[in-house]
Amino acid sequence: MITELNAITFKSQRHPKHRFQNLLRITKGRRLYQSWGQLNKQAAAGIDGITMPAYQQQLVGNITRLSDALKHKRFRANDIKRVFIPKANGKQRPLGLPTVDDKLVQQGVSQILQSFWEADFLPNSYGYRPNKSAHQAVHSLALNLQFKGYGYIVEADIKGFFNHLDHDWLMKMLKQRIDDNAMLSLISQWLKARIKSPEGAFEHPKSGTPQGGSLAQYWRTSTCITHSTYGLKRK
Repeated sequence: MITELNAITFKSQRHPKHRFQNLLRITKGRRLYQSWGQLNKQAAAGIDGITMPAYQQQLVGNITRLSDALKHKRFRANDIKRVFIPKANGKQRPLGLPTVDDKLVQQGVSQILQSFWEADFLPNSYGYRPNKSAHQAVHSLALNLQFKGYGYIVEADIKGFFNHLDHDWLMKMLKQRIDDNAMLSLISQWLKARIKSPEGAFEHPKSGTPQGGSLAQYWRTSTCITHSTYGLKRK
């Protein structure tokens, strides 16, 4: 499993414009077991009501079923359950809760995407990356301020990123590195999955991505790096 990802990372570093094929084959079997180990076992259930403990009771059967569905390209993204959690400023943050099936597959896909886009990040980029943390960012900032003579800090955020993510542009970015229609189709399904509100109404999103899935935070970082790396600009 690690060897496959290392090979992708190596090729990505040596051939920055290479487009990877047949990626979905990696997202099954042993990788799903690895993905299970990386998931939060306290996470709330998705729209099907299946909890992590209940899923774990039939883990071998569930992963065998998922692996077979991915192998034969029968896997389909499930609907998303919308919940709201309070923020410190008194407002509410909308979260989207995927089913455990989707969490597992998303985690596997995230690892694959990470393996070839990591080569494009600069060492001083810390957001949502493996072996990087906010504490490291603060430490680096403190050292730069103390010893390199900087006089001010600029703080910026992407306003409403998760609500306004452009699906078409994200897919265009992904195609810069992915030449696998099955993988692209699966990602598109997650982006366009129906969202069920607490009142029971279904929404068909035309933009944005729910916060809460394994891929959501990854889009935020990869979108920024892909814009700067490949020069994708709106006309």
